[in-house]
Amino acid sequence: MRSLRLGVAALLVGVGSGCSVLGGDDTAPPSGVADDLAAALSGHSLGDVPLTDEADRAAFAELVSPLEEVPVAVEVASVEEVEGAGDEAGSATATLAWRWQLTDTAPWEYDTTVALVPDGTGWQVDWAPEALVPDLAEGDTLGLRTLPPVRGDITGAGGAVLVTERPVLRYGLDKTKVDGPQVARSARRIARVLDVDVASYVERAEAMGAEAFVEALVLREDDALDVLPGFAKIRGALAVRDTLPLAPTREFAAALLGRVGPATAEVVEASDGRIAAGDEVGLSGLQERYDEQLRGVAGTSVVARDADDRLRTLAEVPAADGADLATTLDPVLQQKAEDVLAGLGEGAPAAALVAIRPSDGAVLASANGAGAAGADLAMTGQYAPGSTFKVVTSLALLRSGMGVDDVVSCPATTVVDGRSFKNYDDYPATAIGDITLTQAIAQSCNTALIGNADRLAEGDLAAAAQALGLGTDHDLGFPVYFGQVPPPETETGAAADMIGQGTVLASPFAMATVGASVRAGRAVLPVLLPDHQVEQVPPQAPLTGPESGTLRGLMRAVVTTGSGRFLQDVPGEVGAKTGTAEHGEPDASGALPTHAWMIATRGDLAVAVFVETGVSGSQTAGPVLEAFLR
Repeated sequence: MRSLRLGVAALLVGVGSGCSVLGGDDTAPPSGVADDLAAALSGHSLGDVPLTDEADRAAFAELVSPLEEVPVAVEVASVEEVEGAGDEAGSATATLAWRWQLTDTAPWEYDTTVALVPDGTGWQVDWAPEALVPDLAEGDTLGLRTLPPVRGDITGAGGAVLVTERPVLRYGLDKTKVDGPQVARSARRIARVLDVDVASYVERAEAMGAEAFVEALVLREDDALDVLPGFAKIRGALAVRDTLPLAPTREFAAALLGRVGPATAEVVEASDGRIAAGDEVGLSGLQERYDEQLRGVAGTSVVARDADDRLRTLAEVPAADGADLATTLDPVLQQKAEDVLAGLGEGAPAAALVAIRPSDGAVLASANGAGAAGADLAMTGQYAPGSTFKVVTSLALLRSGMGVDDVVSCPATTVVDGRSFKNYDDYPATAIGDITLTQAIAQSCNTALIGNADRLAEGDLAAAAQALGLGTDHDLGFPVYFGQVPPPETETGAAADMIGQGTVLASPFAMATVGASVRAGRAVLPVLLPDHQVEQVPPQAPLTGPESGTLRGLMRAVVTTGSGRFLQDVPGEVGAKTGTAEHGEPDASGALPTHAWMIATRGDLAVAVFVETGVSGSQTAGPVLEAFLR
């Protein structure tokens, strides 16, 4: 960026004619006071240099105070002496070269001149405002303004704008309209109407200056309609129109995208001066992770205001606007995911839905229900995946030599090292006994898979998970949990792992990846940020074409004959797997609460649904999945 340079004076080196007779032979040269002046000005003051009018020292300090945080370097470019005529004393003019570091890359540079007059044995500075900035006049004041950059948008599939500046109303108290005890009274009423902490808001209102606007709450315009009637009746209440970077709705991928707001004290302290109190910054999610890219760089302008209140710009470094952040989220599918989770109803348990496109790994939707309380369970939740993990177990058993038509035993219960395992409560009685592996997966028989745990060597289950994209961490540019399949420490632990319990953990994101990998025929590496380059860690035993075809057949059987039969009339060829996982502490009857899961594929789409507490995968997560696919 080129330097800003105003009022460039000619650089005169040396002295004029008759140099030695200006103030008598004993007068020191004017260059000494000029150097002292330059050094003082570099510290934003006139220092101790002798002045023709001592009042100029305080006037200069007040004039330059708005710029005191801006580094400045002042050097003497030249000193020109002029000989006096007859008994008249001579004079001198110093040319000062100014360099203000308005930003790291754009200095403000210019020259000014200042008159020096002799005082018998030395020189005094005849200071004037134009010696600070060219054309500055008596009565002018200076100001430093921050020019905020335009924050970059967050975009989705096809460049669709997801997060951009949208209208909001900032609700608060205008203290110019109230004083004395009325401040607390109005603040208390505002806090109650807006449902914010009364004590802290009243405290802030009383502490801030007499002309302050004490913000209490920021709402989207659509959300603000119900607030206006009661709020408007409060003395001093004020709603200020503004904009904020927002998604289409309050819920839209909120945990993932994050939010923007005033910088906290911790953010300011950690920024090494790049962020000031009051700056709008990303506070969570992608907005926080990519704040520097999205925020851009603020510009600066130096302005002068004259006695008639007219404002003029002396120098300006324009703001560098933030750059957009591209994601793969599909706005239609994301909104559909939000809607189906909202269908669980008020007071519903935490729930999440993730949708991935198997062909290229694009993350199309990542939603969390209201019960998640702002946490990104879709991406980072760590839960036992229950029977949805049987897709992984099936791959491990296939690799051990088992075939889909091989007969396995599915008793009502089985005991491993003293611990009893059973099937889920509404397991069909007709599927008890000797059944094929396909039937065992379709009906989700726990005991059949546990009974074949001894077919697997140590690491086989983890290798199968890795082949389906589960259990290997990658930095995708945002927080995610890929799950874990650690070696079991006991025989009962190995049995529990076979049915997605024990020490096996996964996130909805990880289980959607499993479904996507089955559909794609390879370990899918999900992509949310297409500009974020990631090198995939290849599985030690990659998924083969025949293996993926067999797994697709097993998931299809879940829909045609098994626990996912309710999806039979969903358009397209749907493959699925239900899952239920016990967790937590038993209730009064001794029953443990259960996580409800379901994963599915249809065409170039893989979906995982998780509900933290439910009856079963088919009864609780199933309707959410079905609504999304329809």
